[in-house]
Amino acid sequence: MDTFFNPRSVAVIGASNSPFNLGATICRCMNEYSKWDGTVYAVNRKGEDVFGCKGCRAVTDIEGDVDLAVIITPAGVVPDFVEQCAAKGIRRIIIESSGFSEGGEEGRALQRRIDETAREHGLRIMGPNCLGVLNAANGFSCFYGVQPDNHHEFLGSESGSVSFIIQSGGIVVIVLESFLMDVVKANKIVSIGNKSDIDEADMLKYFEQDDSTQVVAMYLENIKQGRKFIETARKMKKPVLVFKVGRTSEGARAAMSHTAGMANNDAVFDMACRQAGVIRVNAISELHSLPKMFTHMPPLKGRRIAVFTNSGAFGGITADLIVESGLEMAVFPEETKERLRSTAKLFNVSNPVDLGPTLGKQTFIDIWDAILSSDTVDGLLAVPNVWMKVVVEAICELGEICKKYDKPAAIYIPNAIERILAIRTEFNLPVFESPEEATRALTVSYEHYRALGKKAGEPLPV
Repeated sequence: MDTFFNPRSVAVIGASNSPFNLGATICRCMNEYSKWDGTVYAVNRKGEDVFGCKGCRAVTDIEGDVDLAVIITPAGVVPDFVEQCAAKGIRRIIIESSGFSEGGEEGRALQRRIDETAREHGLRIMGPNCLGVLNAANGFSCFYGVQPDNHHEFLGSESGSVSFIIQSGGIVVIVLESFLMDVVKANKIVSIGNKSDIDEADMLKYFEQDDSTQVVAMYLENIKQGRKFIETARKMKKPVLVFKVGRTSEGARAAMSHTAGMANNDAVFDMACRQAGVIRVNAISELHSLPKMFTHMPPLKGRRIAVFTNSGAFGGITADLIVESGLEMAVFPEETKERLRSTAKLFNVSNPVDLGPTLGKQTFIDIWDAILSSDTVDGLLAVPNVWMKVVVEAICELGEICKKYDKPAAIYIPNAIERILAIRTEFNLPVFESPEEATRALTVSYEHYRALGKKAGEPLPV
């Protein structure tokens, strides 16, 4: 499986110099924009070079070995090219062309030919009807459509620790664009399309063994093999987040027309996720917003949450959110209250803690230390308005306090979204964009911790 992300040589079948040719955008991306340093061949009828990539008329005309083939041609000729790949000895193929199982009986017949060749020669195929893969670490990407003005969004210099399994190319774009303004970054992304061969379970197994992946996030329109998916997910130690469409009959029909996937019974899928320890997310945005709770904070090991704010209104707002989410407001012992009283003149030393307009970096730090050191607190929802720079400086220290006590903090700063994004980017802070998002992050952290305990056969926290 690693060959898909780390090939030394690639044949782009269907790349030419014709106007608007999608294969040409792949060649250009690999040869001009990417830091990946492998060899690229362009296979087309004229045998012409494409953006500096050596041209060949047929796959079998390529001199030397080829690790990976990327096919982006009309569907009708794809089976012939798959046979050429088999003859050449190429065992890893990405089919980005559409028009197969989702295209009626003619498309299904083409798919059967491909499947027969794959079985006969031991090929592993990704797709069809997919966008391919991206490896941010080495810069390899076979995404089509990358242009001079947007290549930095796909091939940014930073690689992260969140890997994605996605059935739709459009979701890939949303994820990558969102990461431009966040503290987490993509590690590997795979667009699996119709899943004629490689499916979500295969990729889960790969990412569990991939040392550079900390969190796995998925967008799915159907589950190819339910039992295989559950058995694989049960073995996962890493957090797995999934957004699945098809919760309604209308959504299921849309999914079928997109990637030929019969949407599974949603109630069954939901129960399967619970049994397998998979976190089902409620919105596409959670696929890119929630991972930072796992990459930047310790796990939440209990339900008891303390709230800190210097804006009193958010004490009530967040208390409602915490209780509605299934967590609970922590109750401070007198010892904790005395420590809080000694830090500053607080408006409230009970939970939620309300500091008001008091300034002083050390005051914030002392309050957070008092809260997180308490035996009756499992985690913190911090809601500090950053009306002065000193507040931002204090937030920068909160992560170390969380590590000290092995307890997480979900941080939301109640400011305009433009300011939240600017502060998050400038200071590399794991800040959420709404109190709902921050509360949700605590909830999924707790869900994952409980799931790990269940998998290990350990007593669950009360």
